[in-house]
Amino acid sequence: MSSKRDPTIYLTYICSLYDHYVKENCINDKTENHAYAGMPLVINTPGWVKGTGYDVLVKLLKYMAPTHVVKIQISAKSKNLPAGAFWLSDGDSNNATIVEINAALQDHLKRSILVQKDARLLRDMRVIAYFRQCFPSDMTISTIKELAHALAAHPPYEISISSIKIKHLHCQIPASEIFYSLNATIVGLAISSLSKELPQCVGLGIVRGIDTLRGVLHVITPVPPQTLANVDLLLQGYIQIPTSLLQVHVLLEKIIS
Repeated sequence: MSSKRDPTIYLTYICSLYDHYVKENCINDKTENHAYAGMPLVINTPGWVKGTGYDVLVKLLKYMAPTHVVKIQISAKSKNLPAGAFWLSDGDSNNATIVEINAALQDHLKRSILVQKDARLLRDMRVIAYFRQCFPSDMTISTIKELAHALAAHPPYEISISSIKIKHLHCQIPASEIFYSLNATIVGLAISSLSKELPQCVGLGIVRGIDTLRGVLHVITPVPPQTLANVDLLLQGYIQIPTSLLQVHVLLEKIIS
């Protein structure tokens, strides 16, 4: 989920995750402060700290009221967050310990060196590592190409279309196009909540194919069958199948045809 595409939905889901953490790991004292029961929470915030990104960060900090805030500063002051408890309004109390440190890498003029990372590559590697869990850890898969071939040959689960609902998180899809939009995509596998709470996402799956005649979806996922049996909602966002996996699938299809 991207905070840039839909900040409101992003905040809703992040705050819901935090509420779940509080419910499971904290207790309330008489002053309604949270007493932590030995389960610390470390929050790694996005690096987007200007414009809408700054507004989202401020709202998250106000909602979660962290005990410690670590800010990494660089020599270009215009790119840093404001000093102190910048997320609080005048008159608000601040019980957080704020730690400001300089970027680790600097040149001979004491200027910060920003290590550029390929964001898409990092996202792809996380997705690849996730679906590697479809196979036993002792199975020999040492390259992305080997994983792609293994996924192509992996027997998918069948999910009855009539047993699930489909929700697109960032757009509206005409009813006649829903299944076309799902094919060859990554979806969130979720269990609807009987209350007003948000659905519980139990994992991700690749919709490998759709058999409209039999009314089933073919899904590849590391989610165990006993959990998958409770899934009744598919969430489609913007997580894309890595290109390196898609290329092998296309190659296999050409060979078969």
